[in-house]
Amino acid sequence: MNGLIRKNYPELGQVKGPYVHAVKHSETLYISGLTAFGTASQGKCIADQTEEIFTQLHRIALAEKTSLSSLIKVTVFVTSLEDIEQLRIVLFRNFGEHLPASSLVQVTQLFSTDLNVEIEAILAL
Repeated sequence: MNGLIRKNYPELGQVKGPYVHAVKHSETLYISGLTAFGTASQGKCIADQTEEIFTQLHRIALAEKTSLSSLIKVTVFVTSLEDIEQLRIVLFRNFGEHLPASSLVQVTQLFSTDLNVEIEAILAL
C-alpha cells in the first residue's frame, strides 16, 4: 500500500466528502483543510473560526502523541484580508515560539458562504 495511512479522527466528527482528515507517510502527517463547518463557530468572525480550527489541530496532534510545536507548514485560506490582524493574533497565540512555514491565500469563497477561513497543515511525527 505504498506506505500511506489514511486517517480519520472520531473527535473531529464524520467526514462528509471524498477525503480523509489526514494522510500519514513515514513520520509526516498531511492534514486536510480544516474549517469551522458544523461547529458553534460556523458563521462567526475569522478569529472564532480560526480558534475552532486550532482546537481541531490540537486534537489531531494529541491523537498522534505530539503537539503543535511539530507543525512544519500551514496554508491558510481566507475569503477576506480585512480581518487579517485578528487572524494573526490567533495564529501567534497558537504557534507560540514554534513558527511553521506558512502561506496565506485569499480565495473568493470557501465551500460554504458562512466560512471565512480554512487551514491545512503538515505535522512532523
